[in-house]
Amino acid sequence: MYETRVLSGMRPTGALHLGHYHGVLKNWVRLQAEYPCLYFVADWHALTTDYEAPGQVQKNSWDMVIDWLAAGVDPNQATLFVQSLVPEHAELHLLLSMMTPLGWLERVPTYKDQQEKLSDRDLSTYGFLGYPLLQSRDILIYRAKYVPVGEDQVPHVEFTREAARRFNHLYGREAGFEDKAKAAVKKMGSKKARLFNELRTRFLEQGEVEALQRAQDLLDEQQNLPRGDRERLFGWLEGSGKKILVEPDALLTDSARLPGLDGQKMSKSYGNAIELRDEPETVAKKIRTMPTDPARVKRSDPGNPDLCPVWQLHLVYSDQERKDWVRRGCTTAGIGCLDCKQPVIDAVQAELAPMRERAQTYLDDPTLVKNIIADGCDRARKLAGETMRDVREAMGLSYS
Repeated sequence: MYETRVLSGMRPTGALHLGHYHGVLKNWVRLQAEYPCLYFVADWHALTTDYEAPGQVQKNSWDMVIDWLAAGVDPNQATLFVQSLVPEHAELHLLLSMMTPLGWLERVPTYKDQQEKLSDRDLSTYGFLGYPLLQSRDILIYRAKYVPVGEDQVPHVEFTREAARRFNHLYGREAGFEDKAKAAVKKMGSKKARLFNELRTRFLEQGEVEALQRAQDLLDEQQNLPRGDRERLFGWLEGSGKKILVEPDALLTDSARLPGLDGQKMSKSYGNAIELRDEPETVAKKIRTMPTDPARVKRSDPGNPDLCPVWQLHLVYSDQERKDWVRRGCTTAGIGCLDCKQPVIDAVQAELAPMRERAQTYLDDPTLVKNIIADGCDRARKLAGETMRDVREAMGLSYS
């Protein structure tokens, strides 16, 4: 129906670490070569929990974007922008909040979970309750087809699908819809129109999913159909109204869970992170001082790699031959802990060196980053504006 877009965002937490790189950014770099991607700084999202101390949001945003670029995110392949600089997000959030049931928000799994985890903050606010709604509007306003997420975020994508479905059901029923859809089919040409009608009948009467997919593919090929006709036919095909908002799919991503220096999840708040712009000396010191198997008190004591945080880094950075060497050497006391750590140090240094070099370019000239974001915001606003035009028209707010 629309260009197959991918959308993802990150809250501005400042300089990023290797956990972010292996968990998110490596996938972003891969996806930008496969799809039209939009990556955004979710600064409004940060305010849902940190509204009392917003002072660092702007600085954190610029630091984070520099790390995106350092990691290989390419502004020539992906659109990079800041959420709050595209005010259409807020307008869509407002309009769709009118038809979002309160119970939908209260049942989002992370709502109570975050309240418990962040018990030191007052989260009894509309902004926090409406966080899933804002998150879904970030997706819907760009009519994104795919949202790369981990399994824990799938409920948010399903929430977004439900919101799009409800909106299309409420506002996609334009006067004379059936007649307009039939007229649109004829514009496809007699042969393709006949095939489309056959496929639609097979889907609606017999539930043939393959027929639905073939009909959707047929519509995708009709580049000369006006946008409004395409929206009508996608909805008519499924027996619904005009498809104004796109139901996104979760794109489950394979990402390595990089542990922190102490074996816990890598996090700056735990003090166990290696940042993407850490100097080589800092990286080496952090890894050399990592805790190891507590049973290896002396160099001659055999150890168990499964009880050692360093082994978890080998699982990410080492090939099978190296892992076999580590396991054999550790369990027989054939190698010491510093011997075990050195290959990890070398691998991390090799990974971070080009990132530090790329980051330095933007640190030396901050206007480069600001220009990239300005261009990205312009592109994002154009896409968001197209969606808002259709949403306003559907809701009776087009006063032209």
